Order: sequence, then structure tokens, then C-alpha cells
Amino acid sequence: MENVKIIKEGLKTTQSRQKSYSDVRRRDLEFKEDDWVFLKVSPMKGIMRFEKKGKLSLRQVRKLRNKEIASVKVLWRNQQVEEATWEAEDEVKMQYPHFFE
Repeated sequence: MENVKIIKEGLKTTQSRQKSYSDVRRRDLEFKEDDWVFLKVSPMKGIMRFEKKGKLSLRQVRKLRNKEIASVKVLWRNQQVEEATWEAEDEVKMQYPHFFE
């Protein structure tokens, strides 16, 4: 237990030191009307497209010469996340139409 206390104190000291380094460089941004600014837009983690959520959500589209095949990632019951499989969206819609309402 004594070693754990020493390690925790060391971590707090290190975190405090790093915070003081970053606080020196940090400054508040102030903008006025008609200022030009650059915005970086990046996709947010966890956004589901086409209002599909959870186990069935569109993540992959295979492109062939003349058509695109949409796939959905399916997490089958009693399986781990790593064991989820990509299935053709049309086939899954035929078997489980209530998931796509």
C-alpha cells in the first residue's frame, strides 16, 4: 500500500507539472465580427448514418464496376464484438425487415 501511495503522489506531481507547461502556452481566443477564421471539420466518433443505430448500421459499401453493394455489420446473438460479420444489406432486409423501419 505504501508503494501505491508513492506512485499516486508521483503521478499527481507529474500531472501538475505538465498542466503548468500547457497553461503557459494556452491563450483565450477572441473573435470580432467580420474576422476570417479557419474551421477544421472532422467526422465525429459514433455518428450513425441513415438513422440506423446499434447492431445494424451501414459502415461499408463495396463498389463494383456497375453497382454498389451496401453492407451492414451484424453482431449476432451470443457473440463478441470481434466476431461481428459484414452481411449484404439486401439479404438482411429480407430476413429482418423490422430492423430497417
